[in-house]
Amino acid sequence: MSKLKSVFRVSLLAIIFFSCNSSKTGKVVYSSKPAEFHISLKSVEEAKSFYTWTSDRIPLVSAHRGGLYPGFPENAIETFQNVIQHTPSIIEFDVALSKDSVLVLMHDNTLERTTNGSGKVIDQTFDEIRKLRLVDNDGKETGYQVPTLEEALIWGKGKVLFTVDIKREVPFEMVVDAIKKHKAEAYAAVITYSVDAAKKVHSLHPDLMLSVTIRNEEELKRFEDSGIPIEQWIAFTGTSERPSEFNSKLHEMGVFTILGVLGNLDKSAMANGDQIYVDFVRKGADILATDRPIEAAEAIKAVITKESSKNKYFEIK
Repeated sequence: MSKLKSVFRVSLLAIIFFSCNSSKTGKVVYSSKPAEFHISLKSVEEAKSFYTWTSDRIPLVSAHRGGLYPGFPENAIETFQNVIQHTPSIIEFDVALSKDSVLVLMHDNTLERTTNGSGKVIDQTFDEIRKLRLVDNDGKETGYQVPTLEEALIWGKGKVLFTVDIKREVPFEMVVDAIKKHKAEAYAAVITYSVDAAKKVHSLHPDLMLSVTIRNEEELKRFEDSGIPIEQWIAFTGTSERPSEFNSKLHEMGVFTILGVLGNLDKSAMANGDQIYVDFVRKGADILATDRPIEAAEAIKAVITKESSKNKYFEIK
C-alpha cells in the first residue's frame, strides 16, 4: 500500500468516527448531512476477514430495528439512511411474510404498533401492506411505507452490514434465496437463536455469516461441536454484560462479540451517561446492538484505533 493511501485511510477513519453531530448541550442533532458513512464488503472472503477479531478491531454499533428516532420508524429504509448520515453502522432488521408470500420488513406479527393499519401481517397481501404508512416510536404517522427485503438488500449493498432477524412464520429458505439472488452474502448475516437453527441456515448456504447466541461456556461448546466454521460466527453474548475473561476467550478464537445494550443497558446510559458504552467496549464488546446507535457511536469513538487493518472497509460517500 502506498504511503498516500495509508495516510488517506487513517484520515478517513478519523473523519468517520469524529463526525457524529452533537449540539453544545451534548444532545445529538438529528439533521441530515450530505455525507454517508459506509462499510463496504465486496465478497464472502472480505466478510470473514472483517468479522475475524484482531487486536486492532474497530468497535461498531448495530442499529436495532434500523435505529429508530423521532420521525424515523423501525424497519424503514429511511431510518437506515438517517443512521449512516451520522456513523457507519451494522443495521439489524426483521423479516416477516405477507399473505401472498412477499418478504417485508416488520417486527410484530400484527400491524397496529408500527403502522396505521390493523390485523395480522400474514393475513394481509403485500398491496394492502404497501398502502399503509409507518409510525415512529412515539406513535406519530410518517410518510414512509413498509419496505420489502429485496428493497433493503438492494439499498444496503456497499453501504452497511445487515443482520437479518427472521420471524417464526418465515421459512429460512426464502430469506437465504433472497440473499443469494441479490448476491448479498458479503454484507447480510443471518441471526439464529439456537444451534439447530444455525445448522439449518448453514446447510442452506455454507458461506453465510451467522449471528449465533453464545452467552456461556455450555453454549460455546455446542457451537464448537456444530460443524459451523468459527470464521463464520458473530457471537451474540446476550443483553447483560459478560465477564471480560469470557469475551477474551472468544477473541482468542477470532470471534467478534455483540453485546445487546438495547433495553436496560441503553436506559442506564441515558440515566448515568454514555460513558457506559465505552466501558462495555473496553471489557470486550466489539459490537453494541443498541436503540441509540448515534449516541453510542459518538461515545465509543474515544476507544477507536486510528491505524487498523479494518480501515480499508470504511468509506465516505
